[in-house]
Amino acid sequence: MYKEALRPVWAEINLTNLDYNIKNIKAKIGDRQLIGVIKADAYGHGAVKVAEVLRENDCKTFAIATLHEALTLRNAGAKEEIIMLGLTPSMYADVICDFDITPVVCDFENAKAFSDMAASKGKTIQGLIAVDTGMGRIGYLADDTDFAVKDIKKIQELPNFKIKGMFSHMSTADAFDKTYSHQQEAKYNKFYEALTSNGIDIPFRTLANSASIMELPSIHFDACRPGVILYGMYPSDEVDVKQLDLKPVMSIKANIVHLKDVPADFSVGYGRKFISKRPSKIATIALGYADGYPRPYSAFAKVIVNGVLAPIAGNICMDQCMIDVTDVPNVKVGDEVIVMGSDGKNSVLAEYIAKATGTINYEITCALGQRLPKVYVK
Repeated sequence: MYKEALRPVWAEINLTNLDYNIKNIKAKIGDRQLIGVIKADAYGHGAVKVAEVLRENDCKTFAIATLHEALTLRNAGAKEEIIMLGLTPSMYADVICDFDITPVVCDFENAKAFSDMAASKGKTIQGLIAVDTGMGRIGYLADDTDFAVKDIKKIQELPNFKIKGMFSHMSTADAFDKTYSHQQEAKYNKFYEALTSNGIDIPFRTLANSASIMELPSIHFDACRPGVILYGMYPSDEVDVKQLDLKPVMSIKANIVHLKDVPADFSVGYGRKFISKRPSKIATIALGYADGYPRPYSAFAKVIVNGVLAPIAGNICMDQCMIDVTDVPNVKVGDEVIVMGSDGKNSVLAEYIAKATGTINYEITCALGQRLPKVYVK
């Protein structure tokens, strides 16, 4: 039990595995810049600590999704470039300028607000032009180059806003069929050519996400943006895992806080979803769906106790859940339970939890990393 966690349950973040993943990704992308995507508190792993390991590996740019995330990094002492991956409304132009954040823009008026604010503070802001090549989220429409060229030419003339480069995002790079990805690549290149042929300088290009890093080297361009692969998880079950060796960074562990013997025909949990078929031993841990342990996982969930895979008994509660440890030898209060992770023999991966609950591994670690205390190990 980790006393400093103040709870008998914690997210264990293996910084040695994180370092291993970063080094393998850097080897994969060669001389391209690595932009460390640490939004959503580094997918639940702790952005400030993850930034430290990225920094040790000579990463000079981080990417986040909210201004609060950027300020958290700055307040922790981060001096690196911080790219805001989403759009920033003009009302927050002062924050962009005060904290030297690189915005993504796809509108002259928005860029002008940044330029005006920067001028009032004696600064120049650099930003990325966003182009929508098929994600449908943000950016100039790649096919409407006439409008985009006119608007971006106006942006280029702003006195205190400098175009750093061009940004887009892949939609299906993690699919086995790369047809749509190649269509996005073609649109990205065509848009770039339309800008440069009209006198717009685009000195920097970034497009590749995690799956693209693994399987689409033609779009690595100047910088790659690894996200989920930093944390030892693959983007989907359709990518070729042989392209990149990774180690999971997050484990979820807990201590048994209560143990009791119950007779046959004894019900456990809300809704009486578990009724013992034999005299049983039921353990309780202080982990629930408010911690990101998904309630729909209840019927499928298994944890590792003393080298044995044991099922969750009944529905996962808000702050607790119960385990049928009848077949676990020598079990006692205080024993460590591996909710997600491995004991070297048995494993429960984020991918398994995600598949059982109809979601993706990204969501599992993001959720589990929010309320649980984090313990960093090497």
